[in-house]
Amino acid sequence: MYKLIVETSTNLPKDVRRAIVKAKAKENAGTRSALALSTITDNITMADTNVSPICQDTGMPTFKFKVPVGVNQIEMKKAIYEAMEQATKDGKLRPNSVDSLTGENSGNNLGPGTPAIYFEQWEEDYIDARLILKGGGCENKNIQYSLPAELEGLGRAGRDLDGIRKCIMHSVYQAQGQGCSAGFIGVGIGGDRTSSSALAKEQLFRTTEDVNPIEDLRKLEDYVMDNADKLGIGTMGFGGEATLLGCKIGVMNRLPASFFVSVAYNCWAYRRLGVKINPETGAVTEWLYQDGEDVDLNVASKETEAEVAASSEGSREVVLEAPVTEEQIRDLRVGDVVIINGMMHTGRDAIHHHLMDHDAPIDLNGQIIYHCGPVMLKDEQGEWHVKAAGPTTSIREEPYQGDVMKKFGIRAVIGKGGMGPKTLKALEEHGGVYLNAIGGAAQYYADCIKKVEGVDLMEFGIPEAMWHLKVEGFAAIVTMDSHGNSLHADVDKSSLEKLEQFKERVF
Repeated sequence: MYKLIVETSTNLPKDVRRAIVKAKAKENAGTRSALALSTITDNITMADTNVSPICQDTGMPTFKFKVPVGVNQIEMKKAIYEAMEQATKDGKLRPNSVDSLTGENSGNNLGPGTPAIYFEQWEEDYIDARLILKGGGCENKNIQYSLPAELEGLGRAGRDLDGIRKCIMHSVYQAQGQGCSAGFIGVGIGGDRTSSSALAKEQLFRTTEDVNPIEDLRKLEDYVMDNADKLGIGTMGFGGEATLLGCKIGVMNRLPASFFVSVAYNCWAYRRLGVKINPETGAVTEWLYQDGEDVDLNVASKETEAEVAASSEGSREVVLEAPVTEEQIRDLRVGDVVIINGMMHTGRDAIHHHLMDHDAPIDLNGQIIYHCGPVMLKDEQGEWHVKAAGPTTSIREEPYQGDVMKKFGIRAVIGKGGMGPKTLKALEEHGGVYLNAIGGAAQYYADCIKKVEGVDLMEFGIPEAMWHLKVEGFAAIVTMDSHGNSLHADVDKSSLEKLEQFKERVF
């Protein structure tokens, strides 16, 4: 179980790698999306080399087992808990189990409901053990529809195959870049509210290259894959040619009064592996999802890698070091690539909530806040080291961000997926900027962090504490500026317009 956890967290399966390479080949060289995909593939290689988490959000570990009759599931759970605790201690998992009432982090990834473990008996003579690590950013973009329904851009979705089609297309649109596109989706049709959602997530255990045995669903999967990219959402929601990397659909019977369509969205960091285990010896006899050819992750996007690495879509490159002045911020425009040297400070949900009613532990005037919950390890000398440090989804901070920036004089925030109109207005009034880092690129950004200078508010747990980080060459793209411009709003508007082309009946 320990090997399965470590490999799932650090080593993307071959079918996912092939899907990412195909996406990279679609994007036009020199665009923001191509630059993002280049960073993603670099990050995958770094995770392989470092045997460290691909993404710092190691998510909700969900185990799925098929076991011979008579296997002791109680003993298996004990082994899983022990492996989870060890993997967390070793920095292969981020401590993600939080008490829903007190907000206290258990620190070892164990607690009621964590991890999620499902058993099914079968008549084979081996154990089939599978694990998926699905992060909070993509989990928050899961969606469930109750048909019939009125869908933005698509009109009425009825209780038929065409209504299901509309739901799936809408689910891709609503995810935008907040789920770290380009992504994968699992779709569950029928059941009740609970079983429909479970069926959707179960589809994510299929390989990206299998063929649906139900002809109507095979045609629907092909349709979605042929058309989702036409929404133009692109990698990280920057706009572009690659929006969806996989679509798998399952169906079950339903009640006459209910018709649910559930969609489980998964980011590009599709961490899903499995093993076959000898129940007598506990030995791994085969690794799953590793069939087929290896691919060169560094294959260039359409033209040359040099063009991708060049300035993104003709933008400028600007170097910043805190404290940053309002004049420096007002000079930035959407599309500029910002290189940060010096200090930045992490701040997620607990920090933003705290700062609304309390003083900051340090002077934040002119400083840079990073929406990040890193994976951290302390050495024998008591020094902290960053094991993974990609951005978290920023929209969760929308209720607080503008007020916190004005209150403390913060000039720049870094995250992923963009923020909303309240923050955009505050950026314009205050003189602030939103910088989009590449979601999931936890090794790429950890490499830019040269020293942990300190930490405050550790009572919130490692992911939610305020870490003070010294960085060098930390790159992000301006996607919301102080002049009222938002790339995220522009892509949302254009993709909604493109969604309308799928309004007419197809099935």
